[in-house]
Amino acid sequence: MDAEGENQEVDAATEVADEVDVLVVGAGPTGLMLAAELALGGVRVQIVERRTAAQRDSRALTLHPRSIELMDQRGLVERFLAHGRAVPEWHFAGLDTRLDFRALDTRHGYTLFLAQARTEQLLAERARALDVPVGRGYEVVGLRQDADGDGGCGDGRGGRAAAGGVEVDVRGPGGGLRAVRARYVVGCDGGRSAVRRAAGIAFPGTDETLTGVLGDFAVVDPAALDRARAHGVLVAPLETADGPAEGRAGGLTRLVLIDPKRMRTPSAEPLTPDEFRRSLLAVCGTDCGVAQPRWLSRFGNATRLAARYRAGRVLLAGDAAHIHFPAAGQGLNTGLQDAMNLGWKLAAEINGWAPPGLLDSYHAERHPVGRAVTENIEVQTLLMELTLLPPYQRPAAALRTLLTELLGIEEVNRRLAGRISALDTAYPPTTADADPLAGRRMPDIALTAADSAAIRAHELLPPGRFVLLDLAGDEQLRQTVTPGWGPRVTALTVTRHDHRADLDGVRELLIRPDGHIAWATRTPALPDRRTERHRALTDWAGTPAQG
Repeated sequence: MDAEGENQEVDAATEVADEVDVLVVGAGPTGLMLAAELALGGVRVQIVERRTAAQRDSRALTLHPRSIELMDQRGLVERFLAHGRAVPEWHFAGLDTRLDFRALDTRHGYTLFLAQARTEQLLAERARALDVPVGRGYEVVGLRQDADGDGGCGDGRGGRAAAGGVEVDVRGPGGGLRAVRARYVVGCDGGRSAVRRAAGIAFPGTDETLTGVLGDFAVVDPAALDRARAHGVLVAPLETADGPAEGRAGGLTRLVLIDPKRMRTPSAEPLTPDEFRRSLLAVCGTDCGVAQPRWLSRFGNATRLAARYRAGRVLLAGDAAHIHFPAAGQGLNTGLQDAMNLGWKLAAEINGWAPPGLLDSYHAERHPVGRAVTENIEVQTLLMELTLLPPYQRPAAALRTLLTELLGIEEVNRRLAGRISALDTAYPPTTADADPLAGRRMPDIALTAADSAAIRAHELLPPGRFVLLDLAGDEQLRQTVTPGWGPRVTALTVTRHDHRADLDGVRELLIRPDGHIAWATRTPALPDRRTERHRALTDWAGTPAQG
Protein backbone atom coordinates (compact mmCIF):
# COMPACT_ATOMS: atom_id res chain seq x y z
CA MET A 1 0.00 0.00 0.00
CA ASP A 2 1.34 3.46 -0.86
CA ALA A 3 1.54 6.40 1.55
CA GLU A 4 -1.66 7.91 0.23
CA GLY A 5 -3.64 4.73 0.83
CA GLU A 6 -2.11 4.31 4.28
CA ASN A 7 -3.17 7.84 5.22
CA GLN A 8 -6.74 7.20 4.18
CA GLU A 9 -6.86 4.05 6.30
CA VAL A 10 -5.34 5.69 9.38
CA ASP A 11 -7.45 8.84 9.23
CA ALA A 12 -10.85 7.38 8.42
CA ALA A 13 -13.74 9.66 9.40
CA THR A 14 -14.58 9.58 13.08
CA GLU A 15 -17.65 10.88 14.89
CA VAL A 16 -16.76 13.84 17.10
CA ALA A 17 -17.46 13.58 20.82
CA ASP A 18 -19.68 16.17 22.51
CA GLU A 19 -17.27 16.64 25.42
CA VAL A 20 -13.51 16.12 25.75
CA ASP A 21 -10.63 17.34 27.85
CA VAL A 22 -8.77 18.91 24.93
CA LEU A 23 -9.96 19.66 21.42
CA VAL A 24 -7.05 19.90 18.98
CA VAL A 25 -8.00 21.71 15.79
CA GLY A 26 -5.87 20.58 12.86
CA ALA A 27 -4.53 17.15 11.89
CA GLY A 28 -1.21 18.29 10.46
CA PRO A 29 2.11 17.27 12.03
CA THR A 30 1.75 19.71 14.95
CA GLY A 31 -1.80 18.67 15.82
CA LEU A 32 -1.05 14.96 15.54
CA MET A 33 2.10 15.27 17.65
CA LEU A 34 0.31 17.27 20.32
CA ALA A 35 -2.67 14.93 20.48
CA ALA A 36 -0.36 11.94 20.90
CA GLU A 37 1.48 13.69 23.73
CA LEU A 38 -1.81 14.49 25.47
CA ALA A 39 -3.03 10.92 25.10
CA LEU A 40 0.27 9.70 26.53
CA GLY A 41 -0.50 11.88 29.55
CA GLY A 42 -3.91 10.26 30.05
CA VAL A 43 -5.96 13.10 28.59
CA ARG A 44 -9.20 12.63 26.62
CA VAL A 45 -8.29 14.34 23.38
CA GLN A 46 -10.12 14.77 20.09
CA ILE A 47 -8.73 16.08 16.79
CA VAL A 48 -10.99 17.85 14.29
CA GLU A 49 -9.74 18.63 10.81
CA ARG A 50 -11.32 20.68 8.04
CA ARG A 51 -9.87 18.49 5.28
CA THR A 52 -11.86 15.38 4.46
CA ALA A 53 -8.79 13.33 3.52
CA ALA A 54 -5.20 13.15 4.67
CA GLN A 55 -2.70 15.53 3.09
CA ARG A 56 -1.51 14.20 -0.25
CA ASP A 57 0.99 16.90 -1.18
CA SER A 58 3.97 17.94 0.91
CA ARG A 59 4.97 21.54 1.42
CA ALA A 60 7.66 20.57 3.97
CA LEU A 61 10.30 17.95 3.24
CA THR A 62 12.63 17.86 6.23
CA LEU A 63 13.01 16.84 9.85
CA HIS A 64 15.93 18.63 11.49
CA PRO A 65 18.13 17.08 14.22
CA ARG A 66 16.10 18.25 17.24
CA SER A 67 12.86 16.93 15.74
CA ILE A 68 14.55 13.59 15.09
CA GLU A 69 15.67 13.57 18.72
CA LEU A 70 12.04 14.09 19.78
CA MET A 71 11.03 11.01 17.80
CA ASP A 72 13.89 9.12 19.43
CA GLN A 73 12.67 10.21 22.87
CA ARG A 74 9.29 8.62 22.13
CA GLY A 75 10.67 5.42 20.63
CA LEU A 76 9.56 6.37 17.11
CA VAL A 77 12.80 7.25 15.36
CA GLU A 78 13.31 3.96 13.51
CA ARG A 79 9.93 4.35 11.79
CA PHE A 80 10.98 7.72 10.44
CA LEU A 81 14.49 6.68 9.47
CA ALA A 82 13.07 3.77 7.47
CA HIS A 83 11.31 6.20 5.12
CA GLY A 84 13.72 9.14 4.99
CA ARG A 85 17.13 9.99 3.61
CA ALA A 86 19.81 11.43 5.90
CA VAL A 87 21.45 14.64 4.68
CA PRO A 88 24.45 15.61 6.88
CA GLU A 89 24.80 19.15 5.54
CA TRP A 90 22.23 21.91 5.28
CA HIS A 91 22.22 25.49 4.06
CA PHE A 92 21.70 29.04 5.28
CA ALA A 93 20.13 31.34 2.68
CA GLY A 94 21.55 29.10 -0.05
CA LEU A 95 25.15 30.13 0.72
CA ASP A 96 27.84 27.98 -0.86
CA THR A 97 29.41 26.90 2.45
CA ARG A 98 27.06 24.37 4.00
CA LEU A 99 26.13 23.96 7.65
CA ASP A 100 27.71 20.80 9.04
CA PHE A 101 25.19 19.04 11.28
CA ARG A 102 27.68 16.20 11.85
CA ALA A 103 29.71 18.47 14.14
CA LEU A 104 26.79 19.01 16.51
CA ASP A 105 26.35 17.38 19.91
CA THR A 106 23.78 14.77 18.92
CA ARG A 107 23.45 11.19 17.73
CA HIS A 108 21.36 12.55 14.88
CA GLY A 109 23.72 14.94 13.13
CA TYR A 110 21.71 15.21 9.93
CA THR A 111 18.49 16.43 8.42
CA LEU A 112 16.09 13.67 7.48
CA PHE A 113 14.72 14.27 4.01
CA LEU A 114 11.13 13.10 4.42
CA ALA A 115 7.96 14.32 2.72
CA GLN A 116 5.40 15.97 4.99
CA ALA A 117 2.73 13.53 3.83
CA ARG A 118 4.81 10.65 5.16
CA THR A 119 5.51 12.48 8.42
CA GLU A 120 1.78 13.00 8.87
CA GLN A 121 1.07 9.36 8.08
CA LEU A 122 3.57 8.15 10.69
CA LEU A 123 2.25 10.57 13.32
CA ALA A 124 -1.32 9.56 12.49
CA GLU A 125 -0.35 5.94 13.13
CA ARG A 126 1.07 7.01 16.48
CA ALA A 127 -2.12 8.87 17.37
CA ARG A 128 -4.25 5.91 16.33
CA ALA A 129 -2.17 3.56 18.50
CA LEU A 130 -2.96 5.85 21.44
CA ASP A 131 -6.69 5.80 20.59
CA VAL A 132 -6.86 9.44 19.50
CA PRO A 133 -9.94 10.01 17.32
CA VAL A 134 -9.56 12.18 14.21
CA GLY A 135 -12.77 13.77 12.97
CA ARG A 136 -12.41 14.85 9.34
CA GLY A 137 -14.58 17.32 7.51
CA TYR A 138 -15.18 19.42 10.65
CA GLU A 139 -14.60 23.16 10.50
CA VAL A 140 -14.44 25.44 13.55
CA VAL A 141 -16.73 28.45 13.07
CA GLY A 142 -16.72 29.94 16.57
CA LEU A 143 -15.92 29.45 20.25
CA ARG A 144 -16.85 30.83 23.64
CA GLN A 145 -14.81 30.62 26.82
CA ASP A 146 -16.26 30.34 30.30
CA ALA A 147 -15.87 33.42 32.45
CA ASP A 148 -13.46 31.60 34.83
CA GLY A 149 -10.61 31.91 32.32
CA ASP A 150 -8.25 29.00 32.86
CA GLY A 151 -9.80 27.44 35.95
CA GLY A 152 -6.65 27.43 38.08
CA CYS A 153 -4.21 24.63 38.62
CA GLY A 154 -6.27 22.11 40.54
CA ASP A 155 -5.68 20.66 43.98
CA GLY A 156 -2.21 19.24 43.32
CA ARG A 157 -3.30 15.76 44.40
CA GLY A 158 -3.51 14.08 41.02
CA GLY A 159 -7.19 14.79 40.45
CA ARG A 160 -8.77 16.69 37.58
CA ALA A 161 -8.42 20.45 37.64
CA ALA A 162 -11.37 22.70 38.47
CA ALA A 163 -14.29 22.65 36.04
CA GLY A 164 -14.61 25.18 33.25
CA GLY A 165 -13.94 25.22 29.58
CA VAL A 166 -14.65 26.28 26.04
CA GLU A 167 -17.66 25.65 23.82
CA VAL A 168 -16.61 25.25 20.20
CA ASP A 169 -19.01 25.49 17.25
CA VAL A 170 -18.06 23.11 14.46
CA ARG A 171 -19.65 22.56 11.07
CA GLY A 172 -19.65 18.88 10.17
CA PRO A 173 -19.27 17.01 6.87
CA GLY A 174 -23.01 17.29 6.20
CA GLY A 175 -23.05 21.03 6.83
CA GLY A 176 -24.81 20.86 10.19
CA LEU A 177 -23.60 22.79 13.24
CA ARG A 178 -22.86 21.25 16.60
CA ALA A 179 -21.21 22.36 19.84
CA VAL A 180 -18.25 20.54 21.35
CA ARG A 181 -17.40 21.17 24.99
CA ALA A 182 -13.69 21.07 25.88
CA ARG A 183 -11.62 21.97 28.89
CA TYR A 184 -9.01 23.47 26.55
CA VAL A 185 -8.75 24.10 22.82
CA VAL A 186 -5.48 24.18 20.88
CA GLY A 187 -5.35 25.74 17.43
CA CYS A 188 -2.98 23.79 15.21
CA ASP A 189 -4.94 24.89 12.15
CA GLY A 190 -2.36 26.82 10.17
CA GLY A 191 -1.61 30.40 9.27
CA ARG A 192 -5.28 31.25 8.67
CA SER A 193 -6.22 29.72 12.02
CA ALA A 194 -9.93 29.92 12.78
CA VAL A 195 -9.14 29.24 16.45
CA ARG A 196 -6.74 32.18 16.66
CA ARG A 197 -9.27 34.54 15.09
CA ALA A 198 -12.13 33.31 17.27
CA ALA A 199 -10.01 33.75 20.41
CA GLY A 200 -9.15 37.33 19.42
CA ILE A 201 -5.39 36.73 19.45
CA ALA A 202 -3.50 39.32 17.40
CA PHE A 203 -1.18 38.11 14.64
CA PRO A 204 1.20 41.02 14.00
CA GLY A 205 3.90 40.98 11.37
CA THR A 206 4.55 41.86 7.75
CA ASP A 207 2.56 41.18 4.61
CA GLU A 208 3.80 39.25 1.63
CA THR A 209 6.26 41.09 -0.65
CA LEU A 210 8.03 38.16 -2.32
CA THR A 211 6.84 34.84 -3.75
CA GLY A 212 8.46 31.70 -5.06
CA VAL A 213 7.06 28.65 -6.84
CA LEU A 214 7.34 24.92 -6.44
CA GLY A 215 6.30 22.04 -8.64
CA ASP A 216 6.24 18.27 -8.23
CA PHE A 217 6.66 16.56 -11.61
CA ALA A 218 6.42 12.94 -12.69
CA VAL A 219 8.66 13.63 -15.68
CA VAL A 220 11.92 15.62 -15.77
CA ASP A 221 15.11 15.50 -17.80
CA PRO A 222 17.79 14.20 -15.40
CA ALA A 223 20.57 15.62 -17.58
CA ALA A 224 19.26 19.16 -17.02
CA LEU A 225 18.98 19.05 -13.25
CA ASP A 226 22.61 19.89 -12.47
CA ARG A 227 22.28 23.03 -14.58
CA ALA A 228 19.14 23.97 -12.67
CA ARG A 229 20.94 23.48 -9.34
CA ALA A 230 23.84 25.64 -10.52
CA HIS A 231 21.38 28.49 -11.07
CA GLY A 232 19.87 28.27 -7.59
CA VAL A 233 16.93 25.98 -8.31
CA LEU A 234 16.23 23.54 -5.48
CA VAL A 235 15.89 20.03 -6.91
CA ALA A 236 14.63 17.32 -4.60
CA PRO A 237 13.54 13.71 -5.22
CA LEU A 238 10.27 12.86 -3.49
CA GLU A 239 9.49 9.56 -1.85
CA THR A 240 7.17 7.20 -3.73
CA ALA A 241 5.92 3.72 -2.99
CA ASP A 242 9.17 2.43 -4.52
CA GLY A 243 11.43 4.79 -2.60
CA PRO A 244 13.18 8.05 -3.54
CA ALA A 245 13.39 8.79 -7.24
CA GLU A 246 14.70 11.57 -9.42
CA GLY A 247 13.68 11.70 -13.05
CA ARG A 248 12.68 8.02 -13.01
CA ALA A 249 9.40 6.84 -14.46
CA GLY A 250 6.86 6.65 -11.67
CA GLY A 251 8.88 8.93 -9.39
CA LEU A 252 8.37 12.59 -8.51
CA THR A 253 10.89 15.40 -8.54
CA ARG A 254 10.36 18.75 -6.85
CA LEU A 255 11.75 21.98 -8.26
CA VAL A 256 11.63 25.22 -6.26
CA LEU A 257 12.72 28.63 -7.52
CA ILE A 258 12.24 32.39 -7.37
CA ASP A 259 11.75 34.05 -10.75
CA PRO A 260 12.89 37.70 -10.53
CA LYS A 261 10.29 38.70 -13.14
CA ARG A 262 7.44 36.99 -11.25
CA MET A 263 8.54 37.32 -7.62
CA ARG A 264 5.93 40.03 -6.86
CA THR A 265 3.05 37.87 -8.08
CA PRO A 266 0.57 37.35 -5.22
CA SER A 267 0.66 33.83 -3.81
CA ALA A 268 -3.12 33.62 -4.24
CA GLU A 269 -2.73 33.77 -8.04
CA PRO A 270 -2.93 30.26 -9.53
CA LEU A 271 0.30 28.79 -10.87
CA THR A 272 0.10 27.12 -14.28
CA PRO A 273 2.47 24.55 -15.83
CA ASP A 274 3.23 27.00 -18.63
CA GLU A 275 4.29 29.73 -16.17
CA PHE A 276 6.49 27.26 -14.32
CA ARG A 277 8.26 26.26 -17.54
CA ARG A 278 8.77 29.89 -18.55
CA SER A 279 10.23 30.68 -15.13
CA LEU A 280 12.63 27.74 -15.37
CA LEU A 281 13.77 28.95 -18.79
CA ALA A 282 14.28 32.49 -17.48
CA VAL A 283 16.27 31.38 -14.43
CA CYS A 284 18.45 28.56 -15.76
CA GLY A 285 17.99 28.45 -19.54
CA THR A 286 16.16 25.11 -19.62
CA ASP A 287 12.69 23.92 -18.65
CA CYS A 288 14.31 20.69 -17.36
CA GLY A 289 11.86 18.68 -19.46
CA VAL A 290 9.18 18.99 -16.78
CA ALA A 291 5.87 17.31 -17.54
CA GLN A 292 2.95 15.68 -15.77
CA PRO A 293 2.80 18.01 -12.75
CA ARG A 294 1.41 16.41 -9.62
CA TRP A 295 1.25 19.65 -7.63
CA LEU A 296 2.02 23.31 -8.33
CA SER A 297 2.08 25.98 -5.64
CA ARG A 298 3.09 29.57 -5.09
CA PHE A 299 4.33 30.61 -1.64
CA GLY A 300 5.11 33.96 -0.05
CA ASN A 301 7.18 35.63 2.64
CA ALA A 302 4.41 36.96 4.90
CA THR A 303 5.88 36.81 8.39
CA ARG A 304 3.71 36.88 11.49
CA LEU A 305 4.00 35.84 15.15
CA ALA A 306 1.00 35.51 17.45
CA ALA A 307 1.01 38.13 20.19
CA ARG A 308 0.13 35.40 22.69
CA TYR A 309 0.37 31.63 22.51
CA ARG A 310 -2.30 31.39 25.19
CA ALA A 311 -5.56 33.26 25.81
CA GLY A 312 -7.29 31.66 28.78
CA ARG A 313 -8.23 28.14 27.75
CA VAL A 314 -7.23 28.60 24.12
CA LEU A 315 -3.67 27.91 22.99
CA LEU A 316 -1.85 28.03 19.66
CA ALA A 317 0.90 25.90 18.15
CA GLY A 318 2.63 25.50 14.81
CA ASP A 319 1.67 27.73 11.89
CA ALA A 320 -1.31 29.04 13.85
CA ALA A 321 1.28 30.75 16.06
CA HIS A 322 3.97 31.65 13.51
CA ILE A 323 4.32 31.87 9.73
CA HIS A 324 7.29 32.76 7.54
CA PHE A 325 8.96 32.08 4.20
CA PRO A 326 9.87 28.37 3.88
CA ALA A 327 13.63 28.94 4.01
CA ALA A 328 15.81 26.26 5.62
CA GLY A 329 12.82 24.02 6.37
CA GLN A 330 12.16 25.29 9.91
CA GLY A 331 8.37 25.71 9.98
CA LEU A 332 7.21 22.12 10.46
CA ASN A 333 10.06 21.45 12.87
CA THR A 334 9.21 24.45 15.06
CA GLY A 335 5.61 23.22 15.22
CA LEU A 336 6.63 19.75 16.37
CA GLN A 337 8.76 21.30 19.09
CA ASP A 338 5.84 23.53 20.15
CA ALA A 339 3.72 20.40 20.53
CA MET A 340 6.34 18.57 22.59
CA ASN A 341 6.66 21.55 24.95
CA LEU A 342 2.92 22.02 25.38
CA GLY A 343 1.70 18.43 25.58
CA TRP A 344 2.97 17.42 29.01
CA LYS A 345 2.18 20.81 30.53
CA LEU A 346 -1.43 20.76 29.37
CA ALA A 347 -1.78 17.15 30.51
CA ALA A 348 -0.49 18.18 33.95
CA GLU A 349 -3.06 20.98 34.09
CA ILE A 350 -5.91 18.66 33.09
CA ASN A 351 -4.83 16.01 35.59
CA GLY A 352 -4.68 18.53 38.42
CA TRP A 353 -1.04 18.36 39.47
CA ALA A 354 0.50 21.21 37.49
CA PRO A 355 2.44 23.61 39.72
CA PRO A 356 1.42 27.28 39.50
CA GLY A 357 2.48 28.92 36.25
CA LEU A 358 3.41 25.72 34.42
CA LEU A 359 0.93 26.19 31.58
CA ASP A 360 1.88 29.85 31.20
CA SER A 361 5.49 28.73 30.73
CA TYR A 362 4.47 27.41 27.31
CA HIS A 363 4.22 30.97 25.98
CA ALA A 364 7.21 32.11 28.03
CA GLU A 365 9.42 29.39 26.54
CA ARG A 366 8.14 29.00 22.99
CA HIS A 367 7.23 32.57 22.01
CA PRO A 368 10.90 33.70 22.09
CA VAL A 369 11.76 30.65 19.96
CA GLY A 370 9.08 31.63 17.45
CA ARG A 371 10.45 35.17 17.34
CA ALA A 372 14.01 33.96 16.83
CA VAL A 373 12.94 31.63 14.01
CA THR A 374 10.90 34.27 12.18
CA GLU A 375 13.73 36.81 12.45
CA ASN A 376 16.25 34.22 11.28
CA ILE A 377 14.06 33.43 8.25
CA GLU A 378 13.65 37.13 7.44
CA VAL A 379 17.44 37.49 7.30
CA GLN A 380 17.76 34.49 4.98
CA THR A 381 14.96 35.71 2.73
CA LEU A 382 16.51 39.17 2.46
CA LEU A 383 19.88 37.67 1.52
CA MET A 384 18.18 35.73 -1.27
CA GLU A 385 16.01 38.61 -2.47
CA LEU A 386 18.81 41.19 -2.70
CA THR A 387 20.67 39.10 -5.26
CA LEU A 388 17.60 39.30 -7.52
CA LEU A 389 17.32 43.13 -7.42
CA PRO A 390 19.59 44.87 -9.98
CA PRO A 391 20.46 47.89 -7.77
CA TYR A 392 21.69 45.58 -4.99
CA GLN A 393 23.15 42.63 -6.91
CA ARG A 394 26.79 43.71 -6.66
CA PRO A 395 26.87 44.54 -2.92
CA ALA A 396 24.60 41.55 -2.21
CA ALA A 397 27.03 39.24 -4.01
CA ALA A 398 29.89 40.70 -1.95
CA LEU A 399 27.91 40.21 1.26
CA ARG A 400 27.12 36.61 0.39
CA THR A 401 30.80 35.97 -0.39
CA LEU A 402 31.76 37.39 2.99
CA LEU A 403 29.16 35.29 4.82
CA THR A 404 30.22 32.21 2.90
CA GLU A 405 33.78 32.76 4.13
CA LEU A 406 32.59 33.28 7.70
CA LEU A 407 30.70 29.98 7.58
CA GLY A 408 34.06 28.36 6.90
CA ILE A 409 35.06 29.23 10.47
CA GLU A 410 34.25 26.16 12.55
CA GLU A 411 32.71 27.98 15.52
CA VAL A 412 30.57 30.22 13.31
CA ASN A 413 29.34 27.23 11.34
CA ARG A 414 28.54 25.31 14.52
CA ARG A 415 26.71 28.27 16.06
CA LEU A 416 24.45 28.76 13.06
CA ALA A 417 23.92 25.02 12.60
CA GLY A 418 22.81 24.85 16.23
CA ARG A 419 20.17 27.50 15.58
CA ILE A 420 18.79 25.98 12.37
CA SER A 421 18.75 22.46 13.85
CA ALA A 422 17.13 23.75 17.09
CA LEU A 423 19.69 21.81 19.11
CA ASP A 424 20.77 25.03 20.82
CA THR A 425 17.26 25.76 22.10
CA ALA A 426 17.56 26.41 25.83
CA TYR A 427 14.72 27.67 27.98
CA PRO A 428 15.37 30.40 30.57
CA PRO A 429 16.04 29.21 34.13
CA THR A 430 13.21 29.65 36.61
CA THR A 431 15.41 30.54 39.57
CA ALA A 432 18.40 32.84 40.00
CA ASP A 433 20.57 30.05 41.41
CA ALA A 434 19.76 27.50 38.70
CA ASP A 435 22.56 25.27 37.43
CA PRO A 436 23.94 26.17 33.96
CA LEU A 437 22.38 22.95 32.63
CA ALA A 438 18.83 24.02 33.53
CA GLY A 439 16.71 24.64 30.46
CA ARG A 440 19.10 22.90 28.04
CA ARG A 441 18.22 19.72 26.20
CA MET A 442 19.42 16.54 27.88
CA PRO A 443 22.37 15.03 25.97
CA ASP A 444 21.75 11.46 24.88
CA ILE A 445 24.55 10.01 26.98
CA ALA A 446 25.24 6.31 27.23
CA LEU A 447 24.48 5.08 30.74
CA THR A 448 23.83 2.16 33.01
CA ALA A 449 21.03 2.64 35.52
CA ALA A 450 19.87 0.34 38.25
CA ASP A 451 16.56 -1.42 37.48
CA SER A 452 16.53 -0.13 33.90
CA ALA A 453 17.26 -1.76 30.54
CA ALA A 454 17.95 1.59 28.90
CA ILE A 455 21.45 2.17 27.60
CA ARG A 456 20.93 5.78 26.45
CA ALA A 457 19.34 8.73 28.21
CA HIS A 458 16.73 9.21 25.49
CA GLU A 459 15.57 5.62 25.94
CA LEU A 460 14.25 6.64 29.37
CA LEU A 461 11.77 9.14 27.91
CA PRO A 462 9.16 7.21 25.85
CA PRO A 463 6.61 7.06 28.74
CA GLY A 464 6.46 10.88 28.78
CA ARG A 465 7.30 11.17 32.49
CA PHE A 466 9.92 13.15 34.37
CA VAL A 467 13.16 11.23 34.84
CA LEU A 468 15.30 11.84 37.93
CA LEU A 469 18.87 10.61 37.49
CA ASP A 470 20.93 10.16 40.64
CA LEU A 471 24.60 10.19 39.65
CA ALA A 472 25.91 10.13 43.24
CA GLY A 473 24.22 7.04 44.67
CA ASP A 474 21.57 8.02 47.26
CA GLU A 475 20.46 4.70 48.77
CA GLN A 476 17.15 6.26 49.84
CA LEU A 477 16.32 7.71 46.41
CA ARG A 478 13.20 5.61 45.84
CA GLN A 479 11.89 6.17 49.37
CA THR A 480 12.14 9.95 49.00
CA VAL A 481 10.62 10.13 45.51
CA THR A 482 8.20 7.29 44.86
CA PRO A 483 5.60 7.88 47.60
CA GLY A 484 4.77 11.41 46.48
CA TRP A 485 5.70 11.58 42.82
CA GLY A 486 5.71 7.95 41.68
CA PRO A 487 3.11 8.31 38.89
CA ARG A 488 4.88 11.36 37.45
CA VAL A 489 8.59 10.70 37.99
CA THR A 490 10.88 7.78 37.19
CA ALA A 491 13.79 7.82 39.68
CA LEU A 492 16.95 5.93 38.72
CA THR A 493 20.43 5.54 40.16
CA VAL A 494 23.06 5.76 37.43
CA THR A 495 26.08 3.55 38.01
CA ARG A 496 27.96 4.51 34.83
CA HIS A 497 27.65 7.19 32.16
CA ASP A 498 29.61 8.89 29.41
CA HIS A 499 32.09 11.45 30.62
CA ARG A 500 31.21 14.99 29.62
CA ALA A 501 32.81 18.17 30.89
CA ASP A 502 29.42 19.82 31.40
CA LEU A 503 28.40 16.96 33.71
CA ASP A 504 31.47 17.21 35.91
CA GLY A 505 30.38 17.56 39.53
CA VAL A 506 26.67 17.03 38.75
CA ARG A 507 25.07 14.84 41.43
CA GLU A 508 21.45 14.72 40.21
CA LEU A 509 19.44 15.68 37.15
CA LEU A 510 15.70 16.09 36.66
CA ILE A 511 14.72 15.68 33.00
CA ARG A 512 11.40 17.07 31.81
CA PRO A 513 9.07 14.91 29.69
CA ASP A 514 10.11 16.94 26.62
CA GLY A 515 13.78 16.09 27.12
CA HIS A 516 14.95 19.41 28.55
CA ILE A 517 16.69 19.60 31.92
CA ALA A 518 14.44 21.02 34.62
CA TRP A 519 16.96 20.97 37.45
CA ALA A 520 20.50 19.88 38.22
CA THR A 521 22.53 20.01 41.40
CA ARG A 522 26.22 19.75 42.23
CA THR A 523 25.65 19.97 46.01
CA PRO A 524 27.88 17.36 47.67
CA ALA A 525 26.11 17.10 51.07
CA LEU A 526 23.34 14.50 50.81
CA PRO A 527 20.89 16.12 53.31
CA ASP A 528 21.14 19.44 51.47
CA ARG A 529 20.74 17.68 48.14
CA ARG A 530 17.57 15.95 49.31
CA THR A 531 16.14 19.30 50.33
CA GLU A 532 16.96 20.75 46.92
CA ARG A 533 15.46 17.69 45.22
CA HIS A 534 12.19 18.01 47.13
CA ARG A 535 11.92 21.66 46.16
CA ALA A 536 12.71 20.95 42.50
CA LEU A 537 10.20 18.11 42.28
CA THR A 538 7.51 20.29 43.85
CA ASP A 539 8.33 23.17 41.53
CA TRP A 540 8.15 21.01 38.41
CA ALA A 541 6.11 17.88 39.14
CA GLY A 542 3.66 19.46 41.56
CA THR A 543 2.75 18.93 45.18
CA PRO A 544 3.48 15.33 46.21
CA ALA A 545 0.50 13.05 46.65
CA GLN A 546 -0.43 12.30 50.24
CA GLY A 547 -0.89 8.86 51.72
